[in-house]
Amino acid sequence: MQEAAVHQDPEHDAQESAPPPETAEAAVPETAAPETPVEVAPPAAPAGPPKSWFIIHTYSGFEQKVADSLRSRAEAFGFAPQIGQILIPTEEVVELRNGKKVTSKRMLYPGYVLVEMDMNDELWHAVKATPRVTGFVGGGNMPVPLTADKVNAVLYRQATSADRPRPKLNFEKNENVRINDGPFANFSGKVDEVNPERNTLRVMVTIFGRSTPVELDFLQVEKI
Repeated sequence: MQEAAVHQDPEHDAQESAPPPETAEAAVPETAAPETPVEVAPPAAPAGPPKSWFIIHTYSGFEQKVADSLRSRAEAFGFAPQIGQILIPTEEVVELRNGKKVTSKRMLYPGYVLVEMDMNDELWHAVKATPRVTGFVGGGNMPVPLTADKVNAVLYRQATSADRPRPKLNFEKNENVRINDGPFANFSGKVDEVNPERNTLRVMVTIFGRSTPVELDFLQVEKI
C-alpha cells in the first residue's frame, strides 16, 4: 500500500516554530538612545546666620564721621564681611519761614548710630576702638541686639517722613506759644490740646478780653 505524501507548508511551519511575542521582543536588541549630558549645578554656598542690629553711642555731632570711620576700618582690618548696613536714622521735617514751608532733615536719635553686625568678642572690641565711639547701648560685654519690631519701626518712620514731613517743633499742653501765621498772627496764647495725628493745636487766645479757643496747624505757631 502506497503511503500518502505528507504536504508540508513552509509558512505553517514557520508559525509553529516562531517564539511567543514576548520572547521575540526580548530577542530583538534595543537600540540605546544617545545619552544627553546633564549639567549638575554646583551646590549653593551655605548662607550664614543673619546679622543683628545694634546701637552704637557716639559723640553728638559726629554720627556721620563714626559711620565713615567704621566702614574704612572694617576694610582695613578685615572685618568688613561681619558688618552689614550702617544707618543714621533721619526724618524730614517742615517749618514755616517767612510765610513759606521749608523742608529739612533732622536726626531721629542724635548721638546714636545703628549697625548691622555678626557680633563676636573680636568685633565688639574693634567697633568700640573706633574714634568717637563711646560704647554700645545696653552695656555689658555682649550688648543685646534690637528686636525686629524696633528696627522696622525706625525704618518705617524714616521712609514715610519723605511723603509726609513732620512738623519740626513739638508742643505740649499748657505751653505758651505765639501765632505767626493766619488771621490771629502776633497773638499769644496757651496750648489747650495737642492732636499729633492731625498736627494741629487748640490754643486759648484772649480776644477782646475773652479767652477764645482757636484751632491752628503746628506750622502756624512758635514757642515763646
